[in-house]
Amino acid sequence: MRAVTWQGRRDVRVETVPDPRIEEPTDVIVRVTSTGICGSDLHLYEPLGPFLDPGDILGHEPMGLVEEVGGAVTALKPGDRVVVPFNVSCGDCFMCDQGLQSQCETTQVTEYGTGAALFGYTKLYGQVPGGQAEYLRVPFGNTLPVKVEHGPPDDRYVYLSDVLPTAWQAVEYASVPPDGTVVVLGLGPIGDMAARIALHRGAGRVLGVDLVPDRLNRAAAHGVIPLDWRRYGKDLPEAVAEYTGGRGADAVIDAVGMEAHGSPVAKGAQRAVGLLPDAVAQPLMEHAGVDRLAALHMAMRLVRRGGTVSVSGVYGGALDPMPLLTMFDRQIQLRMGQANVLRWVPEILPLLDDEDVLGVDHFATHAMPLEEAPKAYAMFQEKADGMVKTLLKP
Repeated sequence: MRAVTWQGRRDVRVETVPDPRIEEPTDVIVRVTSTGICGSDLHLYEPLGPFLDPGDILGHEPMGLVEEVGGAVTALKPGDRVVVPFNVSCGDCFMCDQGLQSQCETTQVTEYGTGAALFGYTKLYGQVPGGQAEYLRVPFGNTLPVKVEHGPPDDRYVYLSDVLPTAWQAVEYASVPPDGTVVVLGLGPIGDMAARIALHRGAGRVLGVDLVPDRLNRAAAHGVIPLDWRRYGKDLPEAVAEYTGGRGADAVIDAVGMEAHGSPVAKGAQRAVGLLPDAVAQPLMEHAGVDRLAALHMAMRLVRRGGTVSVSGVYGGALDPMPLLTMFDRQIQLRMGQANVLRWVPEILPLLDDEDVLGVDHFATHAMPLEEAPKAYAMFQEKADGMVKTLLKP
């Protein structure tokens, strides 16, 4: 089959690799019909390279048709249409029973002390072959895949794999009061969808911050008040104060993470580590990594006393300095974590109908053949051609 493989920093290639096969009786093989490129994939494109090997198959946002099922699979049959959550979770352990599929005890990567394995996402999370491919082996076939109806286009459902539950959890964790004000930092796919969900769930005002005009305009078209980082910069707290009577936002969602602008030293350090041999780079990233924290620190400045900061953007540093004195004094609540996809699917799925209240049918800005993945990655990295969300079509 053809698959998107990692070969080095800013080097992904579409190659012919062996087809996946049934390895356990609860496995299913899915023929992928659509698969997204996630902002988190850009972390693999550059700073997290030390935890990848050349040839690793990328991607964690797939959906498609069941091609083959293992002997113990009873919930699915060939021909069924499914979305595959990015968490590899068993559905039966203590953590899964708590709705914490991202912490699944069956697939936790104990070698690195990390949570549940993820499709297509480094040794830190199991080095499981990903879904930017023609076929995907999916374990736990009775409990992991989300069965959806035939008929509507893939765009209706594919975001159940990651974008929708990640954005939903970000809003849930933000605890925005009815008619409250929430600031969303970063209007990439997750931030954009989180802003829409916040408005749908009753936020009175959503302020969206970015520095890409296309993203600001796209959010504004869905009722978000756009704030251009290029205009406000470090004066952003004053701008937010004007909208909130000087108090600050009830909640802030950091949908940026380690991609944040603002620290050339940390940015240079990330890139330098990425050029080191893996045996040297891995310990540095695990035990001495420092992120660019401009977005998180700004979130602490924007939120009101007693407010909540919800982090959905991925951070990778082990020694990130936190402004604990400020957080304690201002009684700021902080929630974060990988999305627990299956926890939120029952709440989201009823919204994916013809009314399309979240705008999923036209959420993708680009649809490209799988063979054009290298071009798509480069465009996404450079935020070129108005790219916010791309679906690859095997």
